[in-house]
Amino acid sequence: MSGAEGAAARAEFIAAVTPLVDAIGGELLAPEQARDDDVVLSWAGGPVAAVRLPLLSESLDHILGELARQHGRPLAELDRRTKQQVVRRLETRGAFALRHGVETVAAALGVSRFTVYNYLNRSTNC
Repeated sequence: MSGAEGAAARAEFIAAVTPLVDAIGGELLAPEQARDDDVVLSWAGGPVAAVRLPLLSESLDHILGELARQHGRPLAELDRRTKQQVVRRLETRGAFALRHGVETVAAALGVSRFTVYNYLNRSTNC
């Protein structure tokens, strides 16, 4: 592959993985900027980019922000049924395994921790 073809292939690869990196709240870096805990992505026989993964505590905030963007408004403004759906999605993604996850989600939804637990119980009983 020529230099121009290789550069085009690398650019296509980066364009392809960018939505995934954005979805997880990661950061794309040049491979030479990688630290030991970063994930180096290789393509066509060589390193193309590095992904810096977010801290777990930042991941929940990122997911909540993404959910708010998807709904087009702050999560606290959603109706009860939609908030219940959000809680189910967050449970599926492991949000409540994080320390203070329930509190963080409750604050974002504008409800009490008790309400979040009720939503969780409701989803497991349905």
